[in-house]
Amino acid sequence: MDASPTASQDDFLPFALPDIGEEEIRAVEACLRSGWVTTGPVTKRFEEAFRDYLGAGVEAISVNSATAGLHLALESLGIDPGDEVIVPTLTFTATAEVVRYLGARPVFVDADPHTLNLAPDAVAAAITPRTRAIVPVHYAGLACDMAALGALAARHGLRVVEDAAHAFPARWDGRLVGTLDSDVTVFSFYANKTMTTGEGGMVVTRDAALAQRIRCMRLHGISRDAFDRYVARTPSWYYEVVAAGFKYNLTDIAAAIGIEQLRKIDRFHARRAAMAARYDDALAGLPLLLPAHPGPGAAHAWHLYVVRLTEDAGVKRDQLIQRLSERGIGTSVHFIPLHRQPYWRDSCGLRAADFPVAERAFETMLTLPLYTRMRDADQERVIAALHDLLS
Repeated sequence: MDASPTASQDDFLPFALPDIGEEEIRAVEACLRSGWVTTGPVTKRFEEAFRDYLGAGVEAISVNSATAGLHLALESLGIDPGDEVIVPTLTFTATAEVVRYLGARPVFVDADPHTLNLAPDAVAAAITPRTRAIVPVHYAGLACDMAALGALAARHGLRVVEDAAHAFPARWDGRLVGTLDSDVTVFSFYANKTMTTGEGGMVVTRDAALAQRIRCMRLHGISRDAFDRYVARTPSWYYEVVAAGFKYNLTDIAAAIGIEQLRKIDRFHARRAAMAARYDDALAGLPLLLPAHPGPGAAHAWHLYVVRLTEDAGVKRDQLIQRLSERGIGTSVHFIPLHRQPYWRDSCGLRAADFPVAERAFETMLTLPLYTRMRDADQERVIAALHDLLS
């Protein structure tokens, strides 16, 4: 077991760091010098570039967070008070809280024991006459079983909003997430994601009516985008408020970062995949359950590398996190299931016994450092520490 001295703060290896280069810095400087810093021409270019990357006839609408995007997606689908929306318990609270924003009821379901994604059988059991939508979360960057979930949705007349905060650029059945057969897909560009704008997100849909509603509602329910009004050659002062909207627009400063990050995404993804493969090989003999891999035609985004301790590990999860921290290695836990969170537990009457897979996963899981700025030596340090602590 570990006998090494406590690492100094300067030696600490964080759980995640954004990969920001000189290209992003120059793009932000150019944006600041342009005099246009809120939603404008750079944001429009970012949306067009993201749309073109995905292809398949989608429209892309930028937002200031994936939470905002999920809210706009469900609002555009007409989710109302009294409706039910199925969500996983093993997710961040944003997936469920946006349902509450609309006065609807989130219905929590358990995870698949292998993938930790939304379990289709659990979804099927949770459907009632009030169910209106399903929000699958592509956990850690591994796409859900969209064939099974899509079949359920079609059978029961439900809408599907993909929470793809972890999943750019994941694939399912040979197609990029964002081009599948769901109604709306929402990506996150938070600081620790596979690409970042600092804060931000993108809403993707093929449905022109939904796209129009989302664009309108992201900026106060105004009938014309601010950029269109300020650059129009025709009189631009007139606009109409057609709905009680929100303030969810992305700035040009953030979009400038996003454009440069998007240009690097294939390189970023290749690096993440190589690091995940290295972890797979190096940790295979330890008392760990390693992450599930995608099937034929699918690709993992490798936003997170989540391991689970097996029963013979000889150490509890919290102890392992502490001992890694003492060695200067940061980890995290994704996630504390929502049925354990006081608000959701108490307001929805949730019981741990109803979520045995998520319960067991939470007690044993930790997320290892995996980000493109990690050096090979950094990863070797994590691997060596795990061998020392678990062998």
